[in-house]
Amino acid sequence: MLTRQQKEDQVTELKDKFERATSVFVADYRGLGVLQMEALRGGLRKADSSDAEFRVAKNSVLRLASQGGPAEGLQEHFTGTTSIAISFGDPVALAKTLVDYAKANEQFELRGAVLDGEVLDASGVQHLSTLPSLDELRGKIVGLLQAPATKLVRLLNEPGAQIARVISAKGSEGGE
Repeated sequence: MLTRQQKEDQVTELKDKFERATSVFVADYRGLGVLQMEALRGGLRKADSSDAEFRVAKNSVLRLASQGGPAEGLQEHFTGTTSIAISFGDPVALAKTLVDYAKANEQFELRGAVLDGEVLDASGVQHLSTLPSLDELRGKIVGLLQAPATKLVRLLNEPGAQIARVISAKGSEGGE
């Protein structure tokens, strides 16, 4: 059993993490074994959501830590067996990992999340997981930025290439 000081330390630590987080997810883990929980933690480390943390905490500690902060809207979800996942980076990558895990493990039930101060229900988390991740969006932006430059280079290169083909064709005609 935790001492009062340990609980106060946990509240302080969680309050700080809630303040720094880009998103916080709440899930019910009832029925999952230790190995299944470790598999989820391992999946979070391997995935794009490596800048995330998953933990089980007492509901009373979570309620106290979320009071007056960005995660306050999640208090209704702090009942029963509660686990939280906190993202300090890309929230979409964490949402994808959690939704995929929930599909594979029926006992793991996502209850809700808070994303930039907006409270999401379970269907909102599901929708968030379908969005492109931050890395995918960066790739698309780079592709969009490179496309005009590539077309411009081809356009500028084409007259010289046409002259070279004409000279090459003339040279091959004279040789016959």
